[in-house]
Amino acid sequence: MAWIRSFAMFWYDFVVGDDWRVAIGVAAGLGATAGLAHAGVNAWWLLPTVVAVLLGVSVRRVVKAARRS
Repeated sequence: MAWIRSFAMFWYDFVVGDDWRVAIGVAAGLGATAGLAHAGVNAWWLLPTVVAVLLGVSVRRVVKAARRS
């Protein structure tokens, strides 16, 4: 049973990592891209845009926290 917990914790750490907000944002971007593609919209551009915005927000948050320290 311990190996199941270890396996689950590995995947949690791998997917979520240090910032759960980015993980949720990427999951939402994947869902939105899939939804738009299913509706027939050419949505290849959405996921790279979401990732770029999330990266910028994440870096900005870290820089802001570093300045406070």
